[in-house]
Amino acid sequence: MSTEATEAGKVTGTKDKDYNLIWFTEQCLSNALRLETYIQDADRDGDSEVADLFRRAQEASRKGGEQGKALLSGRLTG
Repeated sequence: MSTEATEAGKVTGTKDKDYNLIWFTEQCLSNALRLETYIQDADRDGDSEVADLFRRAQEASRKGGEQGKALLSGRLTG
């Protein structure tokens, strides 16, 4: 099957790779927000080990979100 036949962009108006980048960026940012709640829960229960794990995961999610935004910015304006 050709790439054109499987490209969902014909339906959405957005190429798959661009849609995937948008999705990835949103998921990273959403995850960073969700992890804030998890960090607060662990802190409230005095579990610094779990809170630290979630903080590291949150930082990785922020980094992914920032990288995704940078790529999107260049592609949407270029």
